[in-house]
Amino acid sequence: MRYLAPSMAVLALTLVAAAPAQAEEGMWTFDNFPIARANATLGTAIDQAWLDRVRLSSAKFGGCSAGIVSAEGLVMTNNHCVSSCVANLSTQAINYAETGFTPARREDELKCPGGTAEILTDIADVTERMHRAGEGLSGQAFTQARDAESGRIEQEACAGDTGKRCQVVSLYRGGQFKLYTYKKYTDVRLAFAPEDRAATFGGDLDNFSFPRFSLDAAFVRLYENGQPAATPTHFTWNAAPPVEGTPVFVSGSPGSTQRLLTQNQLMTIRDVVLPMDQLLASELRGRMIRFSEESEENAFIAMDPISSVENTYKRGLGRMRALIDPAFMARRAEAEADFRARAAGGDITGDPWADLAAVQPIQRELYPAYSLLEARSGGGSSLYGYAETLVRAAVERAKPSDQRLPEFADSRLSSVESRLMAVRPVYPSLDQLRLEWWLSKTREWLTVDDPRVRVLLGQESPEGLSARLVEGTTLADPAVRRALWQGGLAAVRASNDPLIQYALKVDDQARAVRADWESRVEAPTARASEQLAAARFAAYGDAVYPDATGTLRLTYGRIEGTDVPGQRFGAFTTFNGLWDRATGAAPFDVAPRLLAAKDRIDGDTVLNMAVSSDTIGGSSGSPVVNEAGEIVGANFDSTVLSQRNAYGYDRNVNRSVIVTTGAVTTALRDVYGMQRLVAELGAD
Repeated sequence: MRYLAPSMAVLALTLVAAAPAQAEEGMWTFDNFPIARANATLGTAIDQAWLDRVRLSSAKFGGCSAGIVSAEGLVMTNNHCVSSCVANLSTQAINYAETGFTPARREDELKCPGGTAEILTDIADVTERMHRAGEGLSGQAFTQARDAESGRIEQEACAGDTGKRCQVVSLYRGGQFKLYTYKKYTDVRLAFAPEDRAATFGGDLDNFSFPRFSLDAAFVRLYENGQPAATPTHFTWNAAPPVEGTPVFVSGSPGSTQRLLTQNQLMTIRDVVLPMDQLLASELRGRMIRFSEESEENAFIAMDPISSVENTYKRGLGRMRALIDPAFMARRAEAEADFRARAAGGDITGDPWADLAAVQPIQRELYPAYSLLEARSGGGSSLYGYAETLVRAAVERAKPSDQRLPEFADSRLSSVESRLMAVRPVYPSLDQLRLEWWLSKTREWLTVDDPRVRVLLGQESPEGLSARLVEGTTLADPAVRRALWQGGLAAVRASNDPLIQYALKVDDQARAVRADWESRVEAPTARASEQLAAARFAAYGDAVYPDATGTLRLTYGRIEGTDVPGQRFGAFTTFNGLWDRATGAAPFDVAPRLLAAKDRIDGDTVLNMAVSSDTIGGSSGSPVVNEAGEIVGANFDSTVLSQRNAYGYDRNVNRSVIVTTGAVTTALRDVYGMQRLVAELGAD
């Protein structure tokens, strides 16, 4: 094994906040990937043509990542990335989470309701145009001008082409703006999913940990015009046993990092944002568990939502531990001091650090209301989400595109409509739980005397109001939603649906909270961050990577374990390790079909492996690729210590957890009888 000496680990963390990345650190954009440095670090010989093939073989699937693995649109991702699709296709009588989804024929592959996949085809620089749009403006005028300009750029680039999606992406917290153009697939069908217990063995106890024994892999297929999509550029399948120390690359769409934030901004996250988010997630988890225990039907309904909430809570716990770690935060402070010293010698105007510090008391004051009334309005209720979207879309579509809320600009309306009209099951009992929780927590956090709470609840209780709204609405019917969408503002205002009327009633105050946030927090933060980005480029050039933003990135590392105290483990786990770890009692019970195939499985087959790559939430499903451009696994997790990765990379502890292609091949061939996929992968 090759480890970074402790002193070098400290150096890597010391530089992460501002300086050029060290060793394997960095979630790099494909138009600024450090090819020479990666080759020098790993001993590889990749080139631009290799990068282009990897980019065109990588896909974004919902909030996850994925890799194209055949010429006929077959895509590998994680099982937890298709769990919503599996849940939407299942019933209590036919529960694919329990049985696995193993279609005998390609014709039996089922469409994922509302599922979309995208492939990044082009990146263009639009920084000058975006910066020019905000010149001389402040407050909400600045935010609106930037939003309007991004909408115009997207509309010009995509021009109504429903097979494409164009997105203006802010990088370096406003230092750069890039136009990302995607090939878009709206017909995505489930091709294979194992039993859920095979993918979630160990449950929440093993989540964010290693060793792992998880078959967290699944396949979807891209379709065009009712036929499997032609995907001539794709990863070659390599199911050979992995070798410790092998260099690998991970291509995916990590969701969000905050490595470029100042110390003052991180203190707001530590003191206000994370504590509130954790308390809310903890109570929602408790309510969902209680709900799931009330009946078999409720257990079926809540299975996927509980897993999602537990994942969110555990990720937040890891991040909180980083922000209260004195040594970690001291290194962050040293990095900021170094950056400020370098910037002092340049031509930076004003004091962006002071400007950002001045925003923090305002952000701390506004965050609870913004979070509850706008960012998480409805508490995740799908029915409330339909109502809010219909109401806001009706109001916004009556305006010129450049005067709308950005999510309803002409360039984005087709995606809004597609999500709104997707046919997926709605569970009123779960919706009522979510609404009741949201209303209760909003009253608790903002207090009974807050006038906005009085508008929200009137004379009703959270329990009574949520029950009335859910019982009376007809928005679960896609035909009702379509009629309201097509009828526009007149139809929405004339509707007697209680949820529509409620969304109309509370929309003005939610908009006011959002406008206040954009004017007093978002705009000044963007202005100061843009100045910091310019100083950062002046000090370090393009050797600094941007924070993750949900856009496609490439990172790299080696297959290896770690000897950090409390996290000592080798690089691999095997099926034999799975059998040894199994107790027969949840969550350490082996999935029935997997257990039945025990005698057919080579126990030495590597099931999971650890890699020193730089990943975070959103990287789930990311293809893990070797120097030859072959796929050798899919990222599905990282360790608890790696959750500090949101704020800084530490090679000593950062490990991505990978399900291997060898394990997936074994499962397809020896467990689930999916020989046709094995043949398509060229693995037979």
